[in-house]
Amino acid sequence: MLRASRILRGPCRPLLRGCAPVIQGSYRSRLVSPVQAKGKTPSHSRLLATVAQAAAEAQRPQPEAASEELPIVSSDEKQVAVGWDTRTWSRFHNIWLRDHCRCPKCFHHITKQRLQSTFEIPADIAPLRVEPKAEGLEVVWNSSDNHTSLYPWTWLRANSYDPPLKEKRPDETEKILWGSKIEKAPPTVAYEEVMQSDAGLFKWLSNIDRFGFSFVSGVPATPEATEELSEKIGFIRETQYGKFWDFTSDLAKGDTAYTTLALGAHTDNTYFTDPCGLQLFHLLSHTEGTGGSTLLVDGFYVASILKELNPSAYRLLSTIPVPAHAAGEPDCLYRPSPFVGYPTLGHDPWTKELVQVRWNNDDRSVMSHLEPSLVEEWYEAIRLWNQCLKSPDSEYWVQLTPGTAVVVDNHRVLHGRSSFSGKRRMCGAYIGVDEYRSKLAVLSEKYAPDTVLRATEALPDTVVNGRNIWNLAL
Repeated sequence: MLRASRILRGPCRPLLRGCAPVIQGSYRSRLVSPVQAKGKTPSHSRLLATVAQAAAEAQRPQPEAASEELPIVSSDEKQVAVGWDTRTWSRFHNIWLRDHCRCPKCFHHITKQRLQSTFEIPADIAPLRVEPKAEGLEVVWNSSDNHTSLYPWTWLRANSYDPPLKEKRPDETEKILWGSKIEKAPPTVAYEEVMQSDAGLFKWLSNIDRFGFSFVSGVPATPEATEELSEKIGFIRETQYGKFWDFTSDLAKGDTAYTTLALGAHTDNTYFTDPCGLQLFHLLSHTEGTGGSTLLVDGFYVASILKELNPSAYRLLSTIPVPAHAAGEPDCLYRPSPFVGYPTLGHDPWTKELVQVRWNNDDRSVMSHLEPSLVEEWYEAIRLWNQCLKSPDSEYWVQLTPGTAVVVDNHRVLHGRSSFSGKRRMCGAYIGVDEYRSKLAVLSEKYAPDTVLRATEALPDTVVNGRNIWNLAL
């Protein structure tokens, strides 16, 4: 999410002078009390503080919060108001609160599924009484059984919608944007760490979440070990290229990846409706030749540059869909649905934040849907985009060697390679974005619980079957 980001600047970033990377978010945020919910942002002297340090610090004992007065609450026939302090209030509609009751009668604590029928809630539902308790807002409803609901303060504040509170949600992590200077300290984790403990796996996935990629060092240079590494994240996604790849430049598949040609910075699967989430590469061997350096480019970083330099070009890349195809295999012809494709820069429809980059000029199909008045503007926009991608400040080149695997977030980081000679054997896999996000969420519950999880874990009947019923993902 581009809004909650810090940028690692190179020498070509004068417009962003003064921005420094900060490790914060769910790894560091902690409420002073359930009422205030105003965490302090820590400062860091190191340019590239690691996620491992942040996660470790989150596990240290924290001082007990000072006692605070409870929020002020009031209600009427439509809403319940919660006053967090003298200037900050949240309002919750009565029907919204009743719909989100998580008592055992309304919410199955094992399956984490709603039991209460939303459609049986009276439209004029209203509280008989609202009362602030130490553990949260208690509401007694005007139902036949005087149903009682309890809502933890941290959960209410995190889900405030009237108004949306501008502070960062406790379950958000901060993206660190980077350019070529990332070569000084690229995110890396050891193979043994990943394979031997969930803590190591969490460190690896947290690197990917923050930076959009991560190296894994010390991987046995075999396809078996690499496949096992891939499966630590989740199911391997099978495509027209197979399940787990082990290939060389023999054009066994109809794709330029199976040649010795250079590949410009691109994301994969632009021809799929749902491009893969992660892509793992491992160079097993390179004999009788040279070249083949790997190129990585942070698409969010480049998008931030384009947005500053030319907002109009950024807007075109965010709105004009780009059709794509995969047609190199005679028994496959892939196009996204709808066929017109998706914009190069995809945004969250609600928050308007950048969440996905889709760009592969080699796979682009005919732009027959362009408005005549926009043809020249669109070509100028992608020309500027390409210039930003190919800027020395944006490109991170690395020569991979056997034993070092790299995983990239295919929704953010573009990859490519230089041309090469000789025989180069590569293996790897695709992993779905949902599998990756699920594994990261589960590990975050254990190693970096957010403020809501920490504040509610002691409440009765809250952690059932290993998961907190107030988890913000539910």
